[in-house]
Amino acid sequence: MSGNPAQAADTLGLAVKLREARLRLLDLHKDANSGHIGGNFSCIDALMTLHHAVMGADDRFVLSKGHSAGALYVTLWSMGKISEAELQTFCKEGTKFPGHPSGDGIPDLLFSTGSLGHGPSLGAGLALAARHQQSNRHVYVLCSDGEWQEGGCWEALIFAVAQKLDNLTILIDQNGWQGFGSTQEVIGCADLTARIAAFGADVRRADGHDSNAILAALAEPAKGAPRVVILDTVKGNGLHFADSLASHYLPVSADEYTAGREALQREDEA
Repeated sequence: MSGNPAQAADTLGLAVKLREARLRLLDLHKDANSGHIGGNFSCIDALMTLHHAVMGADDRFVLSKGHSAGALYVTLWSMGKISEAELQTFCKEGTKFPGHPSGDGIPDLLFSTGSLGHGPSLGAGLALAARHQQSNRHVYVLCSDGEWQEGGCWEALIFAVAQKLDNLTILIDQNGWQGFGSTQEVIGCADLTARIAAFGADVRRADGHDSNAILAALAEPAKGAPRVVILDTVKGNGLHFADSLASHYLPVSADEYTAGREALQREDEA
């Protein structure tokens, strides 16, 4: 992207937005006393890159890993689609913005998700519908790596390959953790890239914390096959305390919040 001054400027603007989003995401979880901060920080870079630099107005997005709703809300907030006042109700009584998307009253949230493993099927259905409607819209789905221990993901992949749904892109946040431990300890999938490729999908891999790498993986749509982008990520990226199983459940303590905010601000200054 460095050869195009306009693209370089866009990337710089995205970097500024990403820094703001990370800090806002940390504040969001601390104020709400909410868990799942690790998985939110592993995918915030991908969500921001996708929504700010890839998706068009007619494209569709499905958050299969619903426990990362906070990262999606902050992304939509950064685009002006959710107000600051609305964001402050996150995980509070009567909110439209719970810890898992409710799909109720928010135009950009098409489904209630977080019963894991269903996002690829929802995305495949949207992609097939777009074809029947002769629409050029593209469908993007963000999954966790742990979801690919579920049969529904593989059934959706088989269907998408059979239907040649090249208007479907599935991104997998491969941070190596799930609800009861590391993905390898619970039910190791070995080389997920090779396994998905064996089903006939167009598989790519990218550093999930590098916007340029993500953009490169999404630059050219697959022809005649769904695209799967495996994102190598770190749970709780940027927060030293959050690359752990505890960050899947526990809220941020006062000391963790202070240290985390200082670490993110140091990254901004570097």
